[in-house]
Amino acid sequence: MFPTRVLLNQARLTLFTRAGCGLCDTAKHTVIQLQKRRPFEYAERDIMEPGNKSWRDVYDFDVPVLHIQSVQDGLPKEAELSDARKLFHRFTESQVEQLVDEAEKQVV
Repeated sequence: MFPTRVLLNQARLTLFTRAGCGLCDTAKHTVIQLQKRRPFEYAERDIMEPGNKSWRDVYDFDVPVLHIQSVQDGLPKEAELSDARKLFHRFTESQVEQLVDEAEKQVV
């Protein structure tokens, strides 16, 4: 594989969470463990923050939710519902890695 291709097709992971959520803490740990082994963009969105009301409306009773997207030209920087692979509640590092692999191989 060409190193530049990996950089162009890197995955973006966004974890939707809330404070005091034990499942969210476990999900965050799972993502961080994978990130130690391979590069990807990672962001967290606390759905209870005022600027994240639209995400709270969607995921109020579903956190943690992990969006996994391909980072390529033309895709927005913010996570969107329509173009993300999603994992809900409890997921393993291998499940996350499989979807990261798929996102990195995605051709737009």
